[in-house]
Amino acid sequence: MGINKTLAAPSVHAIPSKSPARLLLRRMWRYRFVYLMLLPGLLYFAIFRYGPLYEAQIAFKDFQPLLGVEGSPWIGFKNFEIFFKSYYFSQLLTNTLIISVAKLVFGIPPAIILALALSEIRHFTRLARITQTMSYLPHFLSWIVIFGVLLGMLSPSTGLVNSAISSAGGQPINFLTDPSWFRLIVVSSDIWKETGWGAILYLAALLAVDPGQHEAAAIDGASRLQRIIHVSLPNIKDVIVLVTLLRLGSILDAGFTQVFAMYSLPVYSVGDIIDTWVYREGVLNAQFSLATAVGLFKGLIGLGLIVVANRVAKRFAGSGLY
Repeated sequence: MGINKTLAAPSVHAIPSKSPARLLLRRMWRYRFVYLMLLPGLLYFAIFRYGPLYEAQIAFKDFQPLLGVEGSPWIGFKNFEIFFKSYYFSQLLTNTLIISVAKLVFGIPPAIILALALSEIRHFTRLARITQTMSYLPHFLSWIVIFGVLLGMLSPSTGLVNSAISSAGGQPINFLTDPSWFRLIVVSSDIWKETGWGAILYLAALLAVDPGQHEAAAIDGASRLQRIIHVSLPNIKDVIVLVTLLRLGSILDAGFTQVFAMYSLPVYSVGDIIDTWVYREGVLNAQFSLATAVGLFKGLIGLGLIVVANRVAKRFAGSGLY
């Protein structure tokens, strides 16, 4: 009987188990077409994003082009110290954070509102298409073109805004060279340019909402505004969190092209950001190691903000980036 019981109930450890590597390979083969579609994107990041990280070691070297990356002498954290001890460091960091945070805080709500408005008029297809086209178009214009438009609007001598101010008996305002106005112009022009493009993700999420939820809310007597607050917004909460987290990762990128095209010496005190300083010191003065060190600093800050914000979002909003 003992022998029969032993034969009938073999040990669990005697059953061979599949290794994790084989399970992973089998799973990859099962979804091989999905991985094949991901391959171009993965190659792009591997070649143009992660590959150049090897060259980022010049941030810790006194890079000399004739010696190359490998031959340049190590100097440790000296480049970081130069940046942190710079006379303009606090001013640069303050300007960058103010402009970036203002773009984040005041830029996301208009995109959400536009997406909600477009979703509400989706039955009026002609009106919706015209509105979408008009709101998306500024995104495809370069900041040089936008700057030309701003000059036409805000020039103290021929600008439309100052012409209206002069007609009303006021004094023309030089918006683009006045420190008290410059940040407002930078933030507002960025919102105008990017709101339509930023609304695309929110609109896609709104169009995926089950119409039955709106119908049930309407039957219960909910007004259109109540349906937006209690049906539409909760359904796009995850997308709002995702977009916010992604933008937090680039919080120290205040928009180099925009600021570089718009700023001038009179507004350096409020408009000079980290990227414009790096351009002058790192590129024009050939301080490539310094520019790389500042880039690493910005990347580490962005990574830390994403990790912290993701944990906060998962704790209070119930969803995060990962």
